[in-house]
Amino acid sequence: MTFDAQHRDELREKFLRFSKGHDEHLRGELIEAHLGLAEYLARRFGNRGEPYDDLVQVASVGLLKAVDRFEPDRGVEFSTYATHTIVGELKRHFRDKGWAVRAPRRMQELYLRLSKMIDQLSQELGRSPTADELAREAEVTPEEVLEALEAGQAYRFASLDAPTQNDDDNETVGSKFGIEDPRLADAERRVALSPLISQLPEREQVILQLRFFAGLTQSEIAIKLGISQMHVSRLLTRSLAQLRSSAAEN
Repeated sequence: MTFDAQHRDELREKFLRFSKGHDEHLRGELIEAHLGLAEYLARRFGNRGEPYDDLVQVASVGLLKAVDRFEPDRGVEFSTYATHTIVGELKRHFRDKGWAVRAPRRMQELYLRLSKMIDQLSQELGRSPTADELAREAEVTPEEVLEALEAGQAYRFASLDAPTQNDDDNETVGSKFGIEDPRLADAERRVALSPLISQLPEREQVILQLRFFAGLTQSEIAIKLGISQMHVSRLLTRSLAQLRSSAAEN
């Protein structure tokens, strides 16, 4: 937000006075003077499926924190400091909203770190990293790695109000729900497979369970079981081939 030199001087003087006395009337003036900045930053996050009014409210909370914490003697422009604080508040809002089941903040942050590390280490190692390797990289214990990955299964990646990737402006993720699932017709077939699955080695049964019922990716299964993603892929391929063969014989 751009102010002329005189207005900037007036605001700087108000911040100096507020930092000494924390006058509520002066606080209100400073907040009102910068509401436009909060609204502008809220609009920058407007394409993520959250109502604009809610984003303005979150941005306003960030503005309140910025006004209360700003130290004018440090020589930093308030608009610079406030932008950093408001954007941080908005990002925190989306991070917290992304968890359908509330996990401890420490586990949330570790899961997000691990997601990046898995991709990076997979490229460097040519395979999926083990829990021990991730633990060393993240400077946590292997148990904490596994706990974070478990917590990550509660992570909701998109709001139900978020738009889909289609061109239809009125279509949201939520609007895709509530329709008949054509796969329900195969339910009896899936039940019939249960005895066939029980004939597989125990580890392959676990992999099928994690992949198709728990919804884990091959990389996450690899970390959970302490094997490579390539090995998981081979075992899945072999298991599915065996199931198809057994089903055909029956």
